[in-house]
Amino acid sequence: MEDGRQGTILRSMEQKRRSADAMEPDAMEQPQRDAREIMITTIATLLAGIGHVAVGASSPIPAAGAMLARHREPAMRISILGSPRHNFFTNGSAELFDCAGQGRIGAFFLGGGQIDGEGNVNLVGAGDYPASTVRWPGSFGSAYLYYVVPRVILFREEHSRRVFVPRVDFISAAGASAPGVHRRGGPHALLTPLALFDFDRTRHCFRLRSVHPGHTLEEVADQTGFAFDRPDAVPTTAGADSATRALLYGPVRDDLAAGYPAFAAALGAGALGCGAPGAGAPGSAAVGAAVGVAGAAGARA
Repeated sequence: MEDGRQGTILRSMEQKRRSADAMEPDAMEQPQRDAREIMITTIATLLAGIGHVAVGASSPIPAAGAMLARHREPAMRISILGSPRHNFFTNGSAELFDCAGQGRIGAFFLGGGQIDGEGNVNLVGAGDYPASTVRWPGSFGSAYLYYVVPRVILFREEHSRRVFVPRVDFISAAGASAPGVHRRGGPHALLTPLALFDFDRTRHCFRLRSVHPGHTLEEVADQTGFAFDRPDAVPTTAGADSATRALLYGPVRDDLAAGYPAFAAALGAGALGCGAPGAGAPGSAAVGAAVGVAGAAGARA
């Protein structure tokens, strides 16, 4: 019975990975490609010094960021669920959970249909639960991984008030715990096509670290439904230098093609002629997968 369940989970992960890749256009529009380039580059920077990074299925941008980080730090191990090349697990998510619980995974990525200013994530649905007006696939192991993985990077390709809300309608994974609760994991950063935020685990809130090129503080504030701290002078997110771009559109793209061929082809189309990151990607209807099995559609019905 257990073998059958694990087989079902593995097939589900592979279907999600293939579905995410199939939705990619043949070639990305320039602003979308530029936004994804800066997100991939930023992810690689956020992963500096991590020994083992895990990435869920249906997550090509985090996967590309992890691959780029590994090219910078060859000793880094990356595990991408559903990947034909970068998945040493033989029992799917069960081994991922064991590995994380033993403290052997340093970073993971988590998305959500809703994320609020305290780092709470909703993967269940929008509206008054259980009478949710929109249902998403569910929390799966997100709450567990949020507690045990030290550096959880929240990631969404849509930056809007329907995603970043004052308070989530349902807490799938809590961003903070009560005093006295042992917890080594939790939110580390929030990355979107507009900006990068750090999470303050003492004050349980986000602080804007930088705004991506081509965007403004006013735009970020207007599209964010929760309050956040900010410095007096907000820096611009650093873009990819020539060495990083050579890696990204060379060996990283080739490596990515094994699991996400359409995404890799679209990412690379005309990439060598693109300039500095610009206007940002259009809002995506897809929520980043939690553990590569539980995902959620960010679009409202």
